[in-house]
Amino acid sequence: MTRTILFDSPFLLGFEHTRDLIERAAKAAAESYPPYNVEQADNGGVRITLAVAGFSPDQLHVTVEAGQLIVAGKRDSADGRSEAERAFLHRGIAARGFVRTFVLAEGMEVTAATLEHGLLHIDLARPEPERLIKRIPIRSAG
Repeated sequence: MTRTILFDSPFLLGFEHTRDLIERAAKAAAESYPPYNVEQADNGGVRITLAVAGFSPDQLHVTVEAGQLIVAGKRDSADGRSEAERAFLHRGIAARGFVRTFVLAEGMEVTAATLEHGLLHIDLARPEPERLIKRIPIRSAG
C-alpha cells in the first residue's frame, strides 16, 4: 500500500497536511549537498550545522517559509572570473550553489544563524506552548 492510497482513505479525513509533510521530508532526505549535522542542544533546542566552506555570509540565505527551513547558497567567483575562464589542475572543492530544506515541527523557531570556520550553525528552539484550558458549557435539553 502506497502513501497516497493510505492518505486517500475515506476514513482519514483532514490528513492532507500530514501527507504533504511526509512528502516534503522524503524530498529533503534525498538531498546530499552540503553535508550537515543535527544535534540536540542542552537547552532542549536543536542545532543544525552545514559544511559551507568557501561561502561568505552574503552568499548564504536562511529563511523560514510554510513550515520549512530553507538554506540556500549561491557562490560568486572571488576574483570576478567565470568558472570557464579558470584552469583547475585539480578540483576537489565543490563550488556549486545549493538549496537545502528541513521540515520544521509546528512551533519551532530559528533563534540564530552563525557562520564560523566554514560551518553554518542554525539554532532552533521550541518554546513551551501556553497551556490552554477550555471550559465547555453544558446545556440542558429542555
